[in-house]
Formats: sequence, C-alpha cells, structure tokens
Amino acid sequence: MAGTLDDAAVAERLGGLPAWSRDGDAIRRRVEAPSFMAGIDVVADVARAAEDADHHPDIDIRWRTLTFTLSTHSAGGITAKDFGLAARIDEIAARHGAG
Repeated sequence: MAGTLDDAAVAERLGGLPAWSRDGDAIRRRVEAPSFMAGIDVVADVARAAEDADHHPDIDIRWRTLTFTLSTHSAGGITAKDFGLAARIDEIAARHGAG
C-alpha cells in the first residue's frame, strides 16, 4: 500500500501539475472538452489508463465539462499514485484538445 504524502510533498508535486488543485485529501482538475463526444472519448481513455494503473478517479461529466478527483482511499489520502494518474489524465486531455 502506498503511503500518503505530507502537505509539503503535495504542494511540491502540484507545482508540476498546474491544472490540478488540492481539495482536502484529494486532488482535482476540471477539463473543458471541445464537444460532448470528445469529453466522452477523454473519459474512455482515462478509464483505460486507470484500469492499467489499478487506480480509479472519481469522474463527473457535465456536458463538455469533466471533473477528475483523485485520492488513494486505501491509504487515506493523497499518494504518488494520484500524481501519476493525474499526469496521464493531462496527457489524455491534451491529446483530445481538452483543456
């Protein structure tokens, strides 16, 4: 099981992922897709990446607006796994023209 990161480590890692912010024991990012279907494509690709990583985000879909929330529930907070998947989500969103 991965250990949780302390506040300083979370802040430092968030510096490398400027679209993400801390929300309690989670990190969160909102993405605007160019269309509803592009948003669904982003979600499908994120779902595949999450399965590969065995780490699953909470995903909220509101038309073209997607919100991803990451926390390692088994560890009780934010871990390196969250930042690894956050970086993949950034790559996937960019590939689909979502920002």
